[in-house]
Amino acid sequence: MDEQLVSGGEPMPNDNKGVPAGAPMGTPPLTVIPGAKDTEETKKLKENYQFFGPATAAYALFYAFCMYKNESGITFPFFVASSLLYFYYSLKKLELTLKSGSAFYGVSVMLLAIATFCTDDQRIITFNKIGIFLLMISFLISQFCDTAKWGFGKFAATIPEVLLSSLEELIRPIQDMAGFAKKEQSQGTRRVIYVFLGLLLALPLFLIMAALLSSADVLFRQITDAVLGFINLGNVFGVVFRVVLCYFATYMLVARLCRKKIREEVRDHRTGEPVLAITVTSMLSLMYLVFSAIQIFGLFLGQMKLPGGYTYAKYAREGFFQLLAVSIANLVIVLFCMAFFRESKVLKGVLTVMSLCTFIMIASSAMRMILYVSTYDLTFLRILVLWGLAVLSLLFLGVVIQIFKQDFPLFRYGMVVVTVFYIGLAFSHPDYIIAKYNLEYSVKDPVDVRYLSELSADAAPVILPYLREKGYDLSRITAGAEKYKGGNFGKSNWKLDRSNWKPKESSTNLWINYMDEIRRDSIERGIRNFNISRYLAIQEAGK
Repeated sequence: MDEQLVSGGEPMPNDNKGVPAGAPMGTPPLTVIPGAKDTEETKKLKENYQFFGPATAAYALFYAFCMYKNESGITFPFFVASSLLYFYYSLKKLELTLKSGSAFYGVSVMLLAIATFCTDDQRIITFNKIGIFLLMISFLISQFCDTAKWGFGKFAATIPEVLLSSLEELIRPIQDMAGFAKKEQSQGTRRVIYVFLGLLLALPLFLIMAALLSSADVLFRQITDAVLGFINLGNVFGVVFRVVLCYFATYMLVARLCRKKIREEVRDHRTGEPVLAITVTSMLSLMYLVFSAIQIFGLFLGQMKLPGGYTYAKYAREGFFQLLAVSIANLVIVLFCMAFFRESKVLKGVLTVMSLCTFIMIASSAMRMILYVSTYDLTFLRILVLWGLAVLSLLFLGVVIQIFKQDFPLFRYGMVVVTVFYIGLAFSHPDYIIAKYNLEYSVKDPVDVRYLSELSADAAPVILPYLREKGYDLSRITAGAEKYKGGNFGKSNWKLDRSNWKPKESSTNLWINYMDEIRRDSIERGIRNFNISRYLAIQEAGK
C-alpha cells in the first residue's frame, strides 16, 4: 500500500496529492490557492504588455482630452468610438473572436454617443451615459462568457460582481509592467519603462505636495506661482487624475475578465409547486378581468354610469400612475412564476389571462395620460410615462411568446426593445416636443412660462420665435459677447440690461434667465465643447 506523510505526521493511504515526488518524510502538502492559476487569456495579457500597456495609456490620455470639463461636446462620440476600437483590438490580442450580436452593441453605443452630442438636456445626457456604460459592460461580459441562456437576473448580478472584483487586480498593471521590463534584454528599454512607471506614480503626489507646501509657506508659494503661474494646477491635477484613474480602471477590468472567474452556468430554479402560483395568480386574474371589463365598457366605450360629480374627462384623467405601477408589478409576477415554478398548462393559461388583462391596463393608462396632457400640458415625466407604457406593452408581448415557447430569448428581445426605443427617445429631444406642444396646443391661458423657461437649449428653436412674436429683442442674446471672450464665465458677467425689454410682464425675468444661459453658451469655448443643440439655439437667436 502506498502511503505519504502529510502535515502532522499521520499516514494517509492511497493519497499522493499535494506532496512532490521524492520529497522527504514530513513535508507538508502544497497549498493550491483557488484562482491563482493563470488562464490562457491572462497569459496572453502578460505576454502582450507591449500592446496593452501603451494602448491603455493612450486610451486614458484620449479619454482625458475628450471628457475633461466637457460632458456633451463633439469629442464624446470620438471617445466612445475609441473605446470600441480599444476593446476590439484587445480582444484580438487575446485571440478572442467577436461573437454574434456584437454589432448591435457597437451600433447602439455609437448612436447614444451621437445623441449626447446633439442634445443639451441633462436628463437625456445622464441616461445616455448610463446606457452606454451598461451596454459596453454587457458587451465585454458576453465576449468572455457564454451568455446565451442568461436572463436579466444573471446579468444584473454579474455586472456589479465584475466591477467590484476588478479591485482585486489593482496592482496588475504594475506587475505586468515590471514583468515585461524583466524580459526585455535592452537596458535602455527597461529604463524607459521604469521612468514611465515613476512618472505615472509621481505626478499625482507631486501636485498634491506642491499644493500643500504652497499653502504652508508664502515664499515657496511665490516661487511656485512664478514658475508655474501660467499653469492652472487644478486643471493639471484634474487631467492627471483622470488619466491615471482611466488607465488603472481599464486595465483592471480587462485583467479581471481574463481571469474568467464568472460562473457561466444558469441553474434551473423551476422547482416550486405550480398549485401555489396558480392560486395566487388566479385570484389576481379574476380581479383583473372585472377591472378590464370596466375599462372597456366605461372608459373606452363610455357606456357605464359614472359616480355623481364625475365627468368622463375627469374620470379619464385619474389613475394613470397607479395603472402603470400595477402593470410593472404584473410583469414581475409573471416573470417570477415562469422562473421559479414547475411547468404547468393551467399556470400557463392563467399567466396568459393575466398578461392580456395587463395589455388593457396599459392601454387604459396611456389613454388617461393622453387626456391628462390635453388638459394640463406636456412635461418630461409625462413623456417618460408614455414611452414606458409603449416599452412595457412590447415586453409583455415577449412574455406571452415565452409562456408558450420556452426557448424564446426573452432577455435579448427585451434588451433590443429597450435599447431601440430609448435611442428613439434620446434623438427625439423631449424638451423640443414639450415646448412645441405647450405653445401651440395648450388650453391654458396664459401658458406656463415658468416651466418652459427651465427647459434646455433643445427647446430654443420653438421658444425663441415665440419670444420674438411677443416683442423680445433676441439680437441682445449675442450682443456684447465679444467683450467677455476669454474672461470670467461667472453668471454675474451675463446679466442683461432689463430696462428695454418688452413686453413688461411678470414672465420677463424668467425669459431673461433663459436667454442669459443661451447667451453664455454663445461664447466660443473651443471645438471640444461644440454641441449641436446649443449651436442651433444661437443660430435661431441670431435670425
